[in-house]
Amino acid sequence: MATPARNEGARTPSWRDHRAGYGRISRTLHWTMAALFAWQFTSALCNQFAPETTLRNVFWSMHFNFGIILWCLVFLRGAWGLANLSRRPPYEGPRVQRTAAGLVHVALYALMVTIPTLGLLRAYGSERGMRFFGQQIFDPREQEVELLVALGNALHGELGYTLLALVAGHVGMALWHGFVHRDGVLQRMTRGDERAAPTA
Repeated sequence: MATPARNEGARTPSWRDHRAGYGRISRTLHWTMAALFAWQFTSALCNQFAPETTLRNVFWSMHFNFGIILWCLVFLRGAWGLANLSRRPPYEGPRVQRTAAGLVHVALYALMVTIPTLGLLRAYGSERGMRFFGQQIFDPREQEVELLVALGNALHGELGYTLLALVAGHVGMALWHGFVHRDGVLQRMTRGDERAAPTA
């Protein structure tokens, strides 16, 4: 019995990253984090500029919980990225552009780790303690740890706005690649160029 010819134009989508695009796991992590960051930035802006509104209360009620989830996802995504480093799509374009893109990604990861870590340290040192979806993580203190609280108060929000600026630039460049330059860079994270993905 003859074996049916293989359709090379419809290869099995890869769950791993590959040179033509990002696999399903990387894309799922990326867009899940993007949605959570959109919520976090919205809650922070509402807390800053509309503190006495229902909208602020809705978004801010999940700010801490989503922050912890994001903190965990950053490490998971970083580990997955390292495991796929040799298979990931390369940076393209002029050397200066490649260097700038690499530095921005390093800064993004550094801030995505640092900002929630500062929030956790502030919660650990505060008199209120910390709860995660109703479960007590850090018990309330009789006296706060001033250094941890002061460090969080000084840097958590400021670095958050720095991250927002970098994310805005990142989104802007992605849209430029996708709709102006049309070089396929945006499609690597939206559909992964799955037709070019390896079958293994």
